[in-house]
Amino acid sequence: MSDPRPEACDHPRLATLPPVGWAESRGRVAYPEAVTFMERRAAEIHARTAGEIVWLVEHPPLYTAGPATRKGDLLDPGRFPVFETRRGGQLTYHGPGQRVAYVMLDVGRRGGDVRAFVCALERWIVGTLAAFGVTGETRAGRVGVWIARPDPARPGAVREDKIAAIGVRLKRWVSLHGIALNVSPDLGHFGGIVPCGIADHGVTSLDELGRPATLEAVDKALRASFEQVFGPTADAPDPLRATSGAS
Repeated sequence: MSDPRPEACDHPRLATLPPVGWAESRGRVAYPEAVTFMERRAAEIHARTAGEIVWLVEHPPLYTAGPATRKGDLLDPGRFPVFETRRGGQLTYHGPGQRVAYVMLDVGRRGGDVRAFVCALERWIVGTLAAFGVTGETRAGRVGVWIARPDPARPGAVREDKIAAIGVRLKRWVSLHGIALNVSPDLGHFGGIVPCGIADHGVTSLDELGRPATLEAVDKALRASFEQVFGPTADAPDPLRATSGAS
């Protein structure tokens, strides 16, 4: 069953905050470059010299390893570069066909409830998937969004595959990192790791579910769902081409 956690999902949509900047970088963004921008922007948000922002990117094929990564979770060390990261979670894959949304929000000003914030991120993804006729679900003890469907290998049984990962970090109550939604990535690349440390479940994508979509269509759905959960957005320039502090 889904884990609605109603008391944890009451994330405030504060009318007193300015619209959240909504930006996109075209082309493949190097992971270290993304981290550099996030660190700088989070500091600026904390100092109130820049506004909150959601940044949509696509990475070249790579793995990121959070601090909870366990020895043995990297099954194919030579396949892609591995970047250690300070976001929550374990090992995950990023690459073409996956929409990564880096979310730099002032969680302190938005209620200061980390559990509610993560739950709101899940609701954001679930709302996005609904635009494509896909039912995303959450599970207690497993952060992210899951798809439940019949298991062809076990008649009458149900399997659960992960379609979106969440990994965040708070620095002085400003969030860094964010979500990764599988649109049409090569799912075989997840075979080089134990995704998020969970070996008993698989991964899926909109494409694999028979709901092919362009990144542009997914971006539109992401923005509409984000505004339902977090509040209004406003167009922002590509962070890699904008001057520091622009919103």
